Amino acid sequence: MDNPITTIADEMMVTDSPIKVTPLAAERVQKTLAEKNLEGYGLRIFVSGGGCGGFQYGMAFEQKSEEGDFVFDSNGIRVYLDSASSMYLEGAVVDYVDSLMGGGFRIENPNATTSCACGQSFSSGGGGGGGCGHH
Repeated sequence: MDNPITTIADEMMVTDSPIKVTPLAAERVQKTLAEKNLEGYGLRIFVSGGGCGGFQYGMAFEQKSEEGDFVFDSNGIRVYLDSASSMYLEGAVVDYVDSLMGGGFRIENPNATTSCACGQSFSSGGGGGGGCGHH
């Protein structure tokens, strides 16, 4: 039986990616990395406390993994995900949305019980804060 997780020097190389990056989002990440001359970098996706929903999403460019990270490729993008964030982001999709008001990355998270109107924070259980209106 195949094991979907292989440990390599304190990082978890995952064959079934817990997060999907859409082709459009991958294209935008690749374009930004090229513009900033960040060859060899990938995208770190994480969850941190805060925001009007209790948790907020974060993304950053990253060149190497940290201990315990899940590392995988999605549509040609290297993605880094810490184990704590993976609990909240399993099955999430990172997309890029272009609109009249400007473009930006959006995370569609099936684990979020409520999302903030700003699209940057969420709640995954009972409580959750107020602030920018849940939908």
